[in-house]
Amino acid sequence: MSSCGCSEAADQMQGQVLKVLLAINAVMFLLELVLGLMAESTGLLGDSLDMLADALVYGIALSAVGGAATAKQRAARWSGVFQIVLGLGVLVEVVRRMIYGSEPQSLLIIGVGFVALLANLICLALIAKHRHGEAHMRASWIFSANDVLANLGVILSGALVWWLGSYIPD
Repeated sequence: MSSCGCSEAADQMQGQVLKVLLAINAVMFLLELVLGLMAESTGLLGDSLDMLADALVYGIALSAVGGAATAKQRAARWSGVFQIVLGLGVLVEVVRRMIYGSEPQSLLIIGVGFVALLANLICLALIAKHRHGEAHMRASWIFSANDVLANLGVILSGALVWWLGSYIPD
């Protein structure tokens, strides 16, 4: 430990940011899950699971704050594993909906997609100053940046459902 207290202050700042990110993603998971079910949207359900994965990622990263470098690398690795597992779950749901069909509600998809985009842009802004930091914080930045792209995809799918009158884009 350094006598200046710099690493302790950095750990405290990381912890505060990660707590806010965890809270935002946990709330968005619940919101998108409920509204995704109501909208019969695979895109929103998938994004809700991504929000859950992100909440888990931030929780894991939070547990690594102040720990050894190996703990932080392990946190980043487990974060990736959670993303893969939940991604496979979304693929199963896509196949299920292709077989049984659905009637996605385009305007609800678009509206919730915009709310999720706003939430992820806030997360991205909060974690921006830590994006070149330790492994657990770099992983958190990468997941947040990818979420913005995923939200744009959900909004686009909702627009295509509306425009084409088909459930397939969702």
